[in-house]
Order: sequence, then structure tokens, then C-alpha cells
Amino acid sequence: MQLERKRAAFEDRGFRIAGVSNDRTEALRHFAERAGIGFPLLSDPESEIIRTFGVLNEEVPESHQFYGIPHPVEFLVGPDGTVIEKFHEDNYRDRFTAGRVLVRQLGAESALARDSSRTSHLKVTSWASDEVVRGGNRLALGLDIELNDRMHVYAPEVHGYIPIAWSMDEANGLTHYDAEYPEAAVLHLPAIDERVPVYEGSFRVVRDVMVGQARDLGALLDGDMLTIRGSLRYQACDDKVCYLPVTVPLEWSVRFEQHDRERVPEDLRR
Repeated sequence: MQLERKRAAFEDRGFRIAGVSNDRTEALRHFAERAGIGFPLLSDPESEIIRTFGVLNEEVPESHQFYGIPHPVEFLVGPDGTVIEKFHEDNYRDRFTAGRVLVRQLGAESALARDSSRTSHLKVTSWASDEVVRGGNRLALGLDIELNDRMHVYAPEVHGYIPIAWSMDEANGLTHYDAEYPEAAVLHLPAIDERVPVYEGSFRVVRDVMVGQARDLGALLDGDMLTIRGSLRYQACDDKVCYLPVTVPLEWSVRFEQHDRERVPEDLRR
């Protein structure tokens, strides 16, 4: 469903979506019609393509009815047939979201779950790569930061100063990955003849978050809405003054969708 929601965005960037499984053609047709899938679902009953891509699930014995199924893996393939990126998690329930791929690999802008805050020194806009998630989804969260003119903040690698720091509230059911900051500029402080890494102007910080299953999320879920919280701490300086540190609360709200557990009719099963 997530791929279908993002299909137009992939196609606008020259990519076409297709799914491959060892299910029968009739079963795939039934699922596509029921779920409203508009991209091709390819039947690979002998798992030939699955083996070629090296994603056969060899933990399933040959005697088992599910033998031949693939690991849940996504490939991003360029126009020349080269695999640009492979997305694979150890747990079969876990998936990189389509929105995350669009934002992090294909440079798409995200207008989802956007919320802006302004302080005396900067504006921070938080966003999410996906508007809808399921248990096991790995999505991207981002911060777009716009500093006031002649203002700077210190990069995480600074020594002796208070660096910018994006923290996430610890919560059951969420796995937070490290934030990824852009390369900092080097600012020369003539008065003390020191060079320090800083950010000026506008920049973006991105991190991944893995969402657990509904039973693990507890109070983070309110009906079908999932709320993720964190904070941004920084100390801003201009040409003359370093101001007191500031902490900005952050919040993302996305819709949580249960997994589709409906099976195909019995006569279409393996």
C-alpha cells in the first residue's frame, strides 16, 4: 500500500515499481484488485528471479509449503540496470518506507507532518517522510533549520562550546538511529585565533526511526495517530554575542495503520 501511495512520486523521477513473489498469478491478481495496487505484481513460481537476486529465504526447508519465498528486500535500480541501493532488514516484519527512499535516496522534499517553531535565533521545521506507517516501518524524520542573518550554531564535533543536539524522547516501541548532520563550515574567531565548526544560513538534519508493533507502542498511540517526540538544543552566536542555550520541543504525528492480514481465498493458496 505504501508503494502504491508513492507510485506517482517514483514515476515522476523516472522509476517504475514492480513486486516479485512466488505466489500464483491468480493470487496476486486477487490481492492487487482488493488492495487497489496499480503496479505490476510478478509471479515467480519456481523462484528463478528470487534466486538470481540472491534473496531466497533458505531458512524455509524444501519440504515446507512456503519453500521458495523471498526475504523481504527492495532494490532501487538505475536506468542502466545497476542496483543503486538495497534495502533489507533482518526481521521479516521490518521495512524501509517508500517515503524514506524518496527523501533519502532520490532527494524528494517532504511536506508531511510539518510543524514549524521560531526562536529569537532561528526557525526549525520538522517533517516526516511518510504520512502513514505500520509496525516495522523504518521512516525518516527531518529538521530544516534556518538561522537568522549573521547567526551561527556550533556543529556536533565542536570542542569547548555547546553544540547543536537533536535528541529523541525514549519510548517503548521506537528505535532511534543517529542523526545525520551536513558538513560544517569552519569559522575563524580572530579575537582568540580559533577555528570552530559551525552552521550558518539554512541546513537539514535527518535521522531514521523504526516503528514497533501496535502492542509495543502503548501511550504513543492515540486511536490511529502515532506521536513521536524529541527536542533540539543549541547555543546561537552572532558577530558579538553568544546567547543562552535554547531547547526547542519537537513533535511528529503520523497515522498508524494496521497490517493487512486478510488471506486470499483458500483455492488460491499454495
